[in-house]
Amino acid sequence: MEERLLSRKVVFSGRLLNVYLDEVLLPNGARRVREVVHHPGAVAVLPILDDGRVVLVEQYRHAVGRTLLEVPAGTLEPGEMAESCAARELEEETGYRAGQLRELLRFLVSPGWTDEELVVFVAEQLESRAARPAEDERLTVRVLEPEEVVAAVRGGAIRDAKSLIAVLAYFGWSLR
Repeated sequence: MEERLLSRKVVFSGRLLNVYLDEVLLPNGARRVREVVHHPGAVAVLPILDDGRVVLVEQYRHAVGRTLLEVPAGTLEPGEMAESCAARELEEETGYRAGQLRELLRFLVSPGWTDEELVVFVAEQLESRAARPAEDERLTVRVLEPEEVVAAVRGGAIRDAKSLIAVLAYFGWSLR
């Protein structure tokens, strides 16, 4: 059963996201307020070199106050297709251009409070170029053997959702 939107109030509007207070009508007639974060959507890319090694980035994340090991990722620009965004982010963050990008899966990041959908791609047939990270990004490119990636998941070095999901979906949910 669905809720019906009665009103929406913008409580924050930023460069990356908007926050709303939505008043909704429940199927039983009760009214509730829902806090909703609107996000334009994002992509994550799992780059695989021809020899099977995996390209990741180390990046400081202010919200958690630490440097994380992650798959390259980024937010969709207005009107941008997910595959174009994935190609752009891969080259900007790692310096690699993909000869082949294929969609691995899509998931809702946390549907209890945000509408953000993240599309995960696998990038193959990589050609090395110069990285061009955004001005505020301080990235270190790391190339790992598949078993090192699995160990990084098991050991907690890879701990953000998009990277965990990309690695687990690609290598197998059981982490062979």
